[in-house]
Amino acid sequence: MNDTGTTARRGGPIPARPDGRTATTPAPGVIPGAGPTVRPGERPTVRLREGGEAEEPPRYAPQWLQLREAADAVARAAELVEPLRIRLADLPRRGGGLVVHDVGCGTGSMGRWLAPRLDGAQHWVLHDRDPYLLHFAAAASPRAAADGSRVTVETRRGDIARLTPDALAGASLVTASALLDVLTGEEVDTLAAVCADAGCPALLTLSVAGRVELTPRDPLDAEITEAFNAHQRRSGLLGPDAVTAAGEAFAARGATVRVRPSPWRLGPGDAELTAQWLRGWVGAAVEQCPGLAARAGTYLAGRLAACAAGELRVTVHHSDLLALCRPAGEVS
Repeated sequence: MNDTGTTARRGGPIPARPDGRTATTPAPGVIPGAGPTVRPGERPTVRLREGGEAEEPPRYAPQWLQLREAADAVARAAELVEPLRIRLADLPRRGGGLVVHDVGCGTGSMGRWLAPRLDGAQHWVLHDRDPYLLHFAAAASPRAAADGSRVTVETRRGDIARLTPDALAGASLVTASALLDVLTGEEVDTLAAVCADAGCPALLTLSVAGRVELTPRDPLDAEITEAFNAHQRRSGLLGPDAVTAAGEAFAARGATVRVRPSPWRLGPGDAELTAQWLRGWVGAAVEQCPGLAARAGTYLAGRLAACAAGELRVTVHHSDLLALCRPAGEVS
């Protein structure tokens, strides 16, 4: 899993937005998605992992995604936006402007961060397996680009771990946040292949890097980190190896790849996020190595106490990747 370390369940209802809409109320400019089934005449663009969605609970609770959004926004490598803008400016614009596919969109934080940084009309296609999160993402999506142009959205439900080539037909850009590390090598390779075939760049942010720094230090820090990283790699998932694997997969298909650090730097002002992250981080480590349980319980209690007292600082390292794929039809 991602920074939570454990699978999160749905929490209570999402509060209303400042404008009075709830997450389940479509906003102007929102095109309802296909929902749980494919409509007549449509071809599926995403497939569920073997076993079916009924056996898998939602990966992340919306409350966790909302809690981390501000830290994510500060952490993302903003310096990757300018080369992306240059590439997008060179691509042919369709009548409706840019078509951006946000895979594993969650509550839509990537769109809220990126859409206002890009010029021109944009149509965002939001992919996620959880309809609850899709409703929230659509209702809370931005409505204007950097230059005031219109931003519209639609939703598509399904497990983005297995994109099909049809998924990105006509795409100008593919984005994702906190996604790569919960994919397998095969799934990352497929994502790179689909983007390369579509000739569109990909901006993939906030993948865990496997490194954590806590101040003050504790002798158990390294052991917890090692166990957590092993947990991230369970069931064939890439975990902290994801960015390296993705960079190699895109480069093998002729893309120019840039990787930049995007760490969370959490201090006294981030106590709630830090406490939640700590619980998930230590919990995943213990799930991976049950022998840690007794020591980890004491460790966690001490860390939470330091967090509440404003005495704990944490750096959680992530990486952002920008892959500038060759435009479709361009010969190397």
